[in-house]
Order: sequence, then C-alpha cells, then structure tokens
Amino acid sequence: MTDRKGLRRLGRLGRLALLAAALTQAAPSAQTPGGPARQSPRNANYDIDVTLDPAARTLTGSEVITWRNLGTLAAYSVRVHLYWNAFRNTNSTWLKQRKLVGDDAFGDAPEGDFGYTEVATISVLNDDGTDRADLKPVLRYISPDDQNLDDRSLASAELPTPVQPGETLRLRITWKGRFPANFDRTGAIGNYFFVSQWFPKLGVFEAGGWTAHQFFANSEFFSDFGRYDVRMTVPTGWVLGATGVEQSRIDAGAGRTTHRYVQDDVHDFAWTTSPDFIERTARFEHSGLPPVEMRLLLQPEHAGFADRHFTGTAAALRYYGEWYGAYPYGHITIVDPAFQSDSGGMEYPTLFTGGTRWLSPRGSNDPEYVVLHEAGHQFWYGMVANNETERAWMDEGFNEYSDSRVQAEALQPNYFVQRFFGDFIPWQFRDIPLKRATDTNWMNTYRRMGDRDALSTPTFQLWPATHQAQSYHKTALMLHTLERKHTWEVMQKVLSTYFSRWQFKHPQPDDFFAVVEEVTGLPHAWFFDQVYRSSNKFDYGIERLDSEPVSSRGLSDGLTFEDRKSEGTYRTTVVVRRLEAGVFPVDVLVTFSNGEQVREAWDGRARWHAFTFDRPVKAVSAQVDPERVLLLDTNYTNNSRVMAPATEAAATKWSLRWMVWVQDLLMTYAFFV
Repeated sequence: MTDRKGLRRLGRLGRLALLAAALTQAAPSAQTPGGPARQSPRNANYDIDVTLDPAARTLTGSEVITWRNLGTLAAYSVRVHLYWNAFRNTNSTWLKQRKLVGDDAFGDAPEGDFGYTEVATISVLNDDGTDRADLKPVLRYISPDDQNLDDRSLASAELPTPVQPGETLRLRITWKGRFPANFDRTGAIGNYFFVSQWFPKLGVFEAGGWTAHQFFANSEFFSDFGRYDVRMTVPTGWVLGATGVEQSRIDAGAGRTTHRYVQDDVHDFAWTTSPDFIERTARFEHSGLPPVEMRLLLQPEHAGFADRHFTGTAAALRYYGEWYGAYPYGHITIVDPAFQSDSGGMEYPTLFTGGTRWLSPRGSNDPEYVVLHEAGHQFWYGMVANNETERAWMDEGFNEYSDSRVQAEALQPNYFVQRFFGDFIPWQFRDIPLKRATDTNWMNTYRRMGDRDALSTPTFQLWPATHQAQSYHKTALMLHTLERKHTWEVMQKVLSTYFSRWQFKHPQPDDFFAVVEEVTGLPHAWFFDQVYRSSNKFDYGIERLDSEPVSSRGLSDGLTFEDRKSEGTYRTTVVVRRLEAGVFPVDVLVTFSNGEQVREAWDGRARWHAFTFDRPVKAVSAQVDPERVLLLDTNYTNNSRVMAPATEAAATKWSLRWMVWVQDLLMTYAFFV
C-alpha cells in the first residue's frame, strides 16, 4: 500500500516561478534548517564559497573548516580527502582497483575526461580569521592503504601546535577542481553537473588517530557531523539543488547567481545544477510522523514519472519512520540524473539521485525501487553514519533488507522484467511476481559470490567484484534469516533500538551485535562468527528417504537363523546432511501417506544425522528447514525429497523456461535481419 494519500501537491510550475522570483530578490533568510535542536556533535563545520565554470568544467572554491577534537588524545596533524584526484591518472588507487576486474575506465579517455583537485593554499587561522600558520609547505600526499605513490586522493599536514581534546582548529583551504567526465556518480555531461565529493574534507579523528583512507572503487565515505553553509555561483537561470534548504539567491554579476544553502547535523554536502531540470514538489504527510517537503529535479523526457519518484520517496519516509525512527530534516531533494551521467542511485544528506528509464512498465518497481533505496539511505548512511569505507554492510545491507520489506508492504504488484536490445526494451512477465525473500534480497548474487570474502573484511579491501554480494546481499539475507528465526516484531525492535541508540554516533559492528543479543535475550556469537567473521557457506539437504517394512534377519541367541517381518509396520529412515561448513539449527519435517506429519529439531552440527520412524504407513516426503528459516542456504533444491514424483510441474516449468529462451533468441535475430 503506497502512501498516495499522504502526497499532497503544493506547487506547480506557476507557483515555483513566483517563488523563484521572490528568492532572487531576497536577503538571506532567518530560517535555520535542521530545526532548533542539536542532534549531532557538529564538530566538523564547513563554510564554503564555490564558483562553477561550466565551459571549462571547473570549480574554484574557498572554505573554512572549524573542527573540534572530540577525542581524548591530541591531534598533531590533519588528514584531508581530495577525492577527485582518484580521476587524475590511470595509476590512482581507484583506477587500479577497477582494472583488477577488467574495467579500464580511462584506458582510451581523452585528456579532458580526467579530473583533479589541486589545493592552492591551506592555513591555520586565528580566532579573528587571520592566518596563523601556512600548511602548504608541509602538505603531502599519503597512501597509507597501499603505498601507491601515484595516488593523490588523500593528503596530510603536520600542525604547528597540537589540537588538544576539546580544542578547536580552524583551517582555510582554497582549491581548484576539474570535473571528471561522468565517472562514479560525480562529474559532468553536457549541461548537467552533479557535484559530489568535491571539496577538501577532513577525515575522522578517533582512538588517537585519523580514520581516513584513499579513494577506492569499492569504498564510500566517512566523516563527522556538522553544519554546512555553502554558497554556489552558477549561470543565472540554471536550476540548482543541494543538501539543505536554500537561504538566498543573489545576483553575482556577469550572468551568474549565487545560491546559498545551509544544513545542520549532516556529514556531507552534494549539489547539482543544469538549465534543463524541470521541478516538481510534493509534501509527505503521515500520522505520527513529521511532514517532509519533497523537491524533485527531473529530466524533461521523464516528466511523466514524477508521481513514481514521489511514491518511492514517501514509502521510505513512512515505513522507515514508523519502523525505526522519524526523518528529522523536514525536506528532501530527489535528483533524476541525465542519461549516461553515471550519477544515478547515490545518496547524500537530504539529497539523493534516483534513476529513470524511458520505458518503465507499471507493475514493476523501477524507478520506485531506486528512489526508495536511496531515500532509505537517509536513515542508515545519513543518520546512523557508520564508517562506510571500512564497513559498508552496516549501511548498504541494512538498507537492502529494509527496502525489500517496504517493497513487499507498499509497492505491489512487483513483476519480473527482462530487458532486451542493450538493456533498453522491457518485457514484463506478469506470471512471475518477485519474492521478497529471494528476489529483492538478491539471492542469486549471494549464491554465486557470497563466500569469496568474509563480511568482516574492510570494505575497501574486498575483491571489487564481490562488494555487492557481501555488503548488500549477504547482509540483507543475514538480517532476513534473523527475522525468520525471531519474527519481524523482534527484528523491528532490534533495528529501532539500534537506530535510536546510535544515530549521529558512528557505531561499530559490535554495537549492533550487542543490541541483537539484548533484544532477543540470546547469545548470537555462534551466528555472527560464521556469517560475519568467516566466509562459511550454508547448505543442508536430505540425503536419503526410505520407507520399508520392518524386518530382521540373522542368527538368534540359540544360533537359529530367523527371518522376521512385521506385517503392517514400516520403518522410515531420513538422513539429513550438512553439505557446507556453516552450522545452523534446523527442523526436519516428515509427512506420511495418512497425512501425519512429524517434526524433529536438529542442532545441525554433525555432518549428517539419521532419523527413524516406525509407522503403519509409508512416508511421502521429508524436508529439512521446511519454512526456509536459513535464507543463507545456498542450494534449497536439495532441501526436500519425495518417495515418488508428485506431478509433472518441474518438467512444465523447465519447458516454459526453454521456450522463453528460444523466444528471446528469435526476437534478437529478427532485430538484425
């Protein structure tokens, strides 16, 4: 059930035009977005001025960073992320990691496709804003993760005096950056600019040192919460969307306009601009949750999809809000990226990118799924904010599990869609509804690659091709298995407790594991040791099912040969086998021909176990894990066995699938002749 009743449209183009005109003349607003209540430590605050040169595809920026040391030890240096240098040369750590899996993104790219961030000045400031110390002479690129001397995505500078616990450091940095050509969810294509990971940004100082990694192809981001006050100068008339709420829009001369956006209690800032965006707004309202103003920046060719973007966003705000905790910011911006921009499907505080295909049939969750997923990141990535560079699963996997449940609750029907001709033309199979457990939790990917790394491996060290199988899909199936073991009501309490306790605090894996044990009242180390700390696979199967008359042949105590048969009594033998290293308690269900069912519990530890039953009738079937509690079981087809084939259903299924393959082949052939 989608919350369409909660979507009350506020503005259309006419109203927006009037609003834009008013903002163009307005002085800075007194409104402070984010609400009056401080929700985070706000210890890393950014005051930024930046100008876009669309012809040269460059940004020229100046920022003042005000950082407070929340730790118990002094900081003797600072570490600064310069993410766009990942696109500076083909030997960057980001590009070398992409090459490992055969993706040579810049192999034949022209010079203009490369991007960079070049720091011009960096200095420590006095309280009055004057320079105290020039850090540029001591600023150096570092590569602590792989000692790659060609990588410039992370820099460090020794401080002239340490920053003691509780003290504040103010830095002024000026820089220039050039957009890469539409790579990895940032960049420019035509007149569309998506501006993310664009400014020099501090790492996180914790446990006496800086947590700051180079930019890897797998990893995402980690930074402290703060207040962002950003002024972006772009060509006049271009539509701009950004983290936060617009405070003013001022004529900057030379055909340019400066847009000022402010947001408290966030750990990043992204923005976009283009003259081609069309704008829509709606308001999310739902009983028991604060209202949220939704702003959609849409590509003109996708104008007919506005409702579906709002539907997906509202579903996330409603269900995540009801299950875990309310979205507190009061506003959210949805960006529909330009075709081939490679910026779709990415989350940033109070702003995210969706993704719209020109042909998206009703009855499938595309584009709703992408929108719902990215809106859901506002809760795990945005507010809980674990270290995504090292533990992306705590955001991506939690979000995958959650959005799968929302799809099942709110976005039905959801049919399988196969795309043909270069992934362009969709064909919807209305006889194949997608199942939450296996389809929207991406069982197939986990089955292929779920054992190629351990989930506890730092994300940036995962084999590039297995990142999604681990961080997204294995985690979602792990959480879904816990739900099936303990019920959704218990799992909802686990996640809401974890969310409310750790939002704005950067939790660790053990913090989540502790909440699981607290809420369930049961130890779970045995489970997380296998699913999180190892790469064990799980597979249980029925090895043998027999029902034979009870008989006995052999020599008696008097050495007389006896051949006994018990008429009317059958002995059923069921052998259950653990086929992989993973151990999980499972039930075994045996069904007899008179309809009787017997259920036995097995701790699942031994490699096999035999159950025997004496009954007046034969068995019909046996199943291990009949309710499929263990969703991490990689081969469910061996979980049951029958005494005799029941129907011709299997033959029919595979015949139909073969016909679909033949049809696909003929359609492809027909396109080229």
